[in-house]
Amino acid sequence: MAVISTIGNYFPEIIFETFEPEFDADLCGDIDYLGWVGKNAFGIQIKPVTAKANFGNYPPTERMKNSFNDFTEKYGGKVFIVFSIDDEIKNIEVIEEIRAEIKRLLK
Repeated sequence: MAVISTIGNYFPEIIFETFEPEFDADLCGDIDYLGWVGKNAFGIQIKPVTAKANFGNYPPTERMKNSFNDFTEKYGGKVFIVFSIDDEIKNIEVIEEIRAEIKRLLK
């Protein structure tokens, strides 16, 4: 997906890999990519939306919140939802949130 390449352009020092079921089958449906920062990782979930969707008010379900919390306990980092339209990041503020998380994980 082109969106993860775009995210990778912002953070060339980070190794991104597809989150596969062998990492954790319970989390696989909610996490698309891992971004490794040393021995810790943050998660990326990419949500393609239509131009008419109101992604600013997208509420994660309780199941997703629990899944994201489980991810943080296991990998140390937060999970970020990236909304894309035509392979472009639409909630571009998430880039600064990811940048802050990388700094936190490096400490």
